Amino acid sequence: MPILVPRHARPRARRRRPAVAAVASVAAVAALAATAAGLAVSGAAAPRAGAPPRAWLPRPVAGAVPPRGPARAARALAGARTAGGARAAGRARLTGHGRAVAPGGAAAARAPRTSCRSVAHIGDSTSVDLISPSFLPDPAQRLPARYAAVGVRRLLIDASGGRSVVEALPGQVNGYGVARAWAAAGFRGCWVFALGTNDSADVAAGSRVGLAARIARMMSVARGQPVLWVNVRTQVTSGPWAEANERAWNRALVQALARYPNMKIFNWAAVARPAWFLPDGIHYDSAGCAARALAIADALARAFPGNGRSRARVVR
Repeated sequence: MPILVPRHARPRARRRRPAVAAVASVAAVAALAATAAGLAVSGAAAPRAGAPPRAWLPRPVAGAVPPRGPARAARALAGARTAGGARAAGRARLTGHGRAVAPGGAAAARAPRTSCRSVAHIGDSTSVDLISPSFLPDPAQRLPARYAAVGVRRLLIDASGGRSVVEALPGQVNGYGVARAWAAAGFRGCWVFALGTNDSADVAAGSRVGLAARIARMMSVARGQPVLWVNVRTQVTSGPWAEANERAWNRALVQALARYPNMKIFNWAAVARPAWFLPDGIHYDSAGCAARALAIADALARAFPGNGRSRARVVR
């Protein structure tokens, strides 16, 4: 089956660079976001056992895990977007460490706190936008600053346009590949998986890897460590990215709770406002990105609070 390309990802009149060529520029954006959040960016090697916490970047992954079968749904080509809404293919990765610097003054002082001191966030293009100065010019509104405000001290983010757990664009590593590499390099902490928008589309387009199997792959990497899944929502009425398919993914996440006691869900679908969506019905404008970054960090603190334990399996 050929790779389908949705309307919002099809090239316009001006020529676009291939996905691989955009990696360096988007990574620079991620580094800027981390620095602005008060997190020191570094490319240090994985920490030795007993070594003090410090930033580290896992070794590059040689390739993505291929899908089981010929069916591969389209990827939403893109990582960063310009303020005017044009999308450029890309991928963002950052690492950081250091004492959290809470932005926002008194408001930040009232923010909930999490027991998660080390966090690995793996996402698609809707996560790339949360560290993009084009969408969030104020560094305090970006995801690294929001995580820092709730007590996260070591942060890894790998966000890539069109990403799913299984399928991958050329030059891209899928979500499972990123998580597996980080775990092999020694990451221990809390995981945030902001995936599923493209997975539900891939399954709807005919992938032989079902929804439950995709969730199971990501959960196998965590090995009992705390996991927060961010569920999904679109405003699309037909095609692979139709909201009906996204709801099927959300139901699969809820069903998975019975199998994984370390797993919780942030019900973003109940929070996202229709006015926040861009015309493609999948991605968010600046107001939506600001709300999403804040909501994800706060949800982590509610799911895994610094004081005691939360019994809620689904938070919002």
